[in-house]
Amino acid sequence: MAPMTDTHHEGTKTTKATKYGLDEVTESLATEVVDSIFKVYRALGPGLLESAYEACLLHDLKRRGLKVESQKALPLVFEGLRVEAAYRVDVIVEGRIILELKAVDSIHPIHEAQLLTYLRLSGIRLGFLVNFNAPTFKDALKRKIF
Repeated sequence: MAPMTDTHHEGTKTTKATKYGLDEVTESLATEVVDSIFKVYRALGPGLLESAYEACLLHDLKRRGLKVESQKALPLVFEGLRVEAAYRVDVIVEGRIILELKAVDSIHPIHEAQLLTYLRLSGIRLGFLVNFNAPTFKDALKRKIF
């Protein structure tokens, strides 16, 4: 699959991956992940528990041959103190992308802040905030880069 490109005012082309500082493997993986999220969003519709969406999404990602970890507890280090299981990430795909899943009426700034904190603490650069109860897929998906 060819990477997405943007043309700068100088007329030179760069890939989307280069523009955002992500490698092309991560961008290609992101496309696969978004396809999977869309498939689950479209098939199930709103109104289920977050855990149901997570189970179906994990199933589809694994069928695509991707390595996924769910409900992964991660540590943090603060001033030399290591706190085990300080936070729990809903889904990590191939060690490169965090998925924070919701099934809520609307996404609030705290949800976006939560994902950005997870990205910063984990060292993973790309994440998606997904609300399976959103009225449209455009409203359901937010991409964040740290």
